[in-house]
Amino acid sequence: MKLINRIITGDSLTVLRTIPDESVNCCVTSPPYFGLRDYGVKGQLGLESTPEAYVHKLVEVFREVHRVLRKDGTLWLNLGDSYASPGKDRTEKQATAKSTLRGGSRNQISILKQQNKITAGLKPKDLIGIPWRVAFALQADGWYLRQDIIWAKPNPTPESVTDRCTKSHEYIFMLAKSKKYYYNNEAIKEPGIYMDTTRDAKPQDRRIVYKDYDGKNHDKQRDHGRRHCGFNDRWDAMTKFEQCGAMRNKRDVWTVSTKSFSEAHFAVFPEDLIFPCILAGCPDDGVVLDPFFGAGTTGVVCKKLNRKYIGIELNPKYVEMAERRIMQVDEPLPFTNILPRRRKKK
Repeated sequence: MKLINRIITGDSLTVLRTIPDESVNCCVTSPPYFGLRDYGVKGQLGLESTPEAYVHKLVEVFREVHRVLRKDGTLWLNLGDSYASPGKDRTEKQATAKSTLRGGSRNQISILKQQNKITAGLKPKDLIGIPWRVAFALQADGWYLRQDIIWAKPNPTPESVTDRCTKSHEYIFMLAKSKKYYYNNEAIKEPGIYMDTTRDAKPQDRRIVYKDYDGKNHDKQRDHGRRHCGFNDRWDAMTKFEQCGAMRNKRDVWTVSTKSFSEAHFAVFPEDLIFPCILAGCPDDGVVLDPFFGAGTTGVVCKKLNRKYIGIELNPKYVEMAERRIMQVDEPLPFTNILPRRRKKK
């Protein structure tokens, strides 16, 4: 069965068991969050009765991912959190899901209402800590937990809460199969903020300088241009401009706006969030796995970066949607890596 550059319809755990050992370079994925919403497919992940059951299912799935990854492979896992809310022990996101599904089937809403068994010891309004529960469980199962990356959202979903801050971040965990693994830090380096002056200079004097094709310098003041350290702008800089000045190692807070999608899918990965994961975690012409393929953004980015992909998705409607999106990508971007690897000193 051909697996490369294909979306396979089915349960992620079942399909993963058909993939050969050590055949994938990298895994980039975002599973359905615990208690968030019903996708209308029997056997879907995320509607388990307890956080423990949800974590156990994810550990099973990623144990198979661990098997199919090469020895130098990495896993980039995006997860959001949930709260235990007052009244009937539903999570806040489950309550939100009820309003999200207004106009949907009564069966969908009733399923979410049934998911009301919260872990013993959690109080109403407690943050459940799903991302870290999963991360520690994977670590205990043999993964190397290398880093927690903060996805900072400049445009978070509004919340009506008045006794805490609006949540505007999620986690991306970078895990590795082995102690030594493939990681191309040069490919995701970002512009340094001190380029044409010293660290003692005033903030308004610290500038990032780019040289356009017309030969003119284009300055970005530090305080006005912090957003230009974002991946999308850095990609534009490297493909449209000649970079002048030093680069620095990428920081672990990634500011990426959420993106709307015209077709009917609740949660879509922003492409800018996946670019650095694939550039750093997968070599040219390598294979990226996404066992929760959804609307297919991982496949879209793989095609743009000249990487192969294997997608697994339970919902046939999302498979069709993902295939359409990937087909709309005409050809890879002109550069598959932002920066070439540095030459070793002789």
